[in-house]
Amino acid sequence: MDGSFPEGDPAAVCGRRQQFGSRFLSDPARVFHHNAWDNVEWSEEQAAEAERKVQENSTQRVCQEKQADYEVNANKYWNNFYKIHENGFFKDRHWLFTEFPELAPSQNHLTNLLSENKKNEVYEYYRSGEDGSDLTIEEQHSCSSVSLGDKTQPLLMEESVTQKLHHLEICANEFPGSSATYRILEVGCGVGNTVFPILQTNNDPSLFVYCCDFSSTAVELVQTNSAYDPSRCFAFVHDLCDEDKSYPMPENSLDVIILIFVLSAIIPDKMQNAINRLSRLLKPGGIMLLRDYGRYDMAQLRFKKGQCLSENFYVRGDGTRVYFFTQDELDTLFTTAGLEKVQNLVDRRLQVNRGKQLTMYRVWIQCKYRKPLVSSTGCEAGTTCC
Repeated sequence: MDGSFPEGDPAAVCGRRQQFGSRFLSDPARVFHHNAWDNVEWSEEQAAEAERKVQENSTQRVCQEKQADYEVNANKYWNNFYKIHENGFFKDRHWLFTEFPELAPSQNHLTNLLSENKKNEVYEYYRSGEDGSDLTIEEQHSCSSVSLGDKTQPLLMEESVTQKLHHLEICANEFPGSSATYRILEVGCGVGNTVFPILQTNNDPSLFVYCCDFSSTAVELVQTNSAYDPSRCFAFVHDLCDEDKSYPMPENSLDVIILIFVLSAIIPDKMQNAINRLSRLLKPGGIMLLRDYGRYDMAQLRFKKGQCLSENFYVRGDGTRVYFFTQDELDTLFTTAGLEKVQNLVDRRLQVNRGKQLTMYRVWIQCKYRKPLVSSTGCEAGTTCC
C-alpha cells in the first residue's frame, strides 16, 4: 500500500520479544546486528528533514469530492482490503502481552487496582445507582442469581471486592458475555490478530472477549476462523463513528478496551466522540490501551503529493486513510473523555532489513489511560455531585 506498512511485530528477534526500551544502538557500526533498535534519538538534521517532507507532501490536498467519497464509502475500501489480503497481511500480535500485561492471563486489572481503602468507594458507587444502568442496588440484585431476601438489607461491608463485583451483575437484560467477570473489547479487530492470541493464551473461564470492525469482510473472517469460540468471544460489525449505533454491552461493563492502529483510520473530527463513547463502556478502574502511528513515522514521510486529506491525515492508494498523532493530541482525546494517564510514550524504533541493508525509522505512540475509581461520596472521580 502507498505510504504505509504493516505495524508488524516490533523488535521481534529470535526468542521472546524484549519490552520496549530495552535494546539501544550505542555503536552505529552495529546497526545491522539486530532487526530493530529501541528509543532511537533523531539528530536535528533528521528531524528537520522529516518536517520538510511532511510540508512538501501536504501542499497538494485531495479534492473535496474525493474526500467525501473516502468518508462515505470507508467501509467499502476496508472490505476490499480484507478481500484482497484476507488473513495474510498482519502477523499475530503476541508482542502485546509484553507491552500490555493487562491482557495476559491472571490479570484482573480492576480487582488489582482496588486497594483495601477503595472497597467502600465501590460499594457506595453501586449503592447510589450511578453505574449507568439506572437501577438501584436492590433492582440489580433482583436480576442476579444471588438472592438477598429482604431487599433493604445492606451488603455486608466485609465482603471482598471480588465478591461484590460478582454479585453486582449488570442487569440490562442478557447480553453476550454477561456472565463473565473480566471483559475485553478490541475495536478495529481486523481478522483477529489480537483477539486470537488473547484467547489462546488466556484460558480463564471468567474472561470474555468482544471484537468489532468496520469491515464486514474482516468480521466474517474472524467468525469463520477455527479458533473462534462463541462461548468466549463475540465478533460484530461496528462503525466507531456512528453515534446512533449502540454497542452490544452496557456502559460500565468493560475492564479493557484495545485500540491498535485503528483510531488513526477515522476522520480527526470524529475521534473525540468515538473515545467519549468508549470511555463510558469502561468500568471504574478499567483501562484503555492504544498503539498507533506517531508524527513523522516513515509511513507519513513516504506519502506523495496529492494524497493528503488534511493536516497529518492521508489516503493510501487503496482508499483507506491514516492519521499521524502527537502525544499531546492523544492526551487531549483521552483526558477530555474523563480518563487518567497511566502511560503516554513515543516508541522511536529503528527497524533494519539486514538482507537489503536498509534502515527504516518508525514512530509509534503507546498509551494507557484509566477510568477513575469512584470517590468516597459515591460520585465518579472528577465530577461534582448535585
